[in-house]
Amino acid sequence: MAKISVLFVCLGNICRSPTAHAVFQSMVDKQGLADQIFVDSCGTGDWHIGRAPDPRSQEHALARGYQMDNLRARLVDDSDFDKFDYILVMDKQNLADVQSMNCQGYTGKLGLFLDFCRNPNYTDFLEVPDPYYGGDQGFSLVLDLIEDASTELLRQIKERL
Repeated sequence: MAKISVLFVCLGNICRSPTAHAVFQSMVDKQGLADQIFVDSCGTGDWHIGRAPDPRSQEHALARGYQMDNLRARLVDDSDFDKFDYILVMDKQNLADVQSMNCQGYTGKLGLFLDFCRNPNYTDFLEVPDPYYGGDQGFSLVLDLIEDASTELLRQIKERL
């Protein structure tokens, strides 16, 4: 059976997309689906390539049991359209940036990650807000949104398996 592959994308790949990567990977692992679902993350900007996630993202994720210190920032690449069934982006600007790449003929799901949110408290959010320049509450909100969207994404993927 071929793996289903999921790529999370944000701007620098140090806050939102690695958080989504860590949360979703944890959910996949807990469901015993790691051999069927491949997870990765990347950014549209190149200034953090090779760096670990932001220490604040790591701290808040670890407080909820998500490990992300092993992740390293990378840049989205045209080849990702050949590798991933889902390319889920954190905000509209980064979605536009990804759509401007060589994605003609891409047959997977390319869209905003929060389209998967189901909690009524979060359905007004269209984008995962960038917590980089904000306070601690921003990192907690990012985790709340990502946990909700990840739950529904995994439910839908399990239906495909």
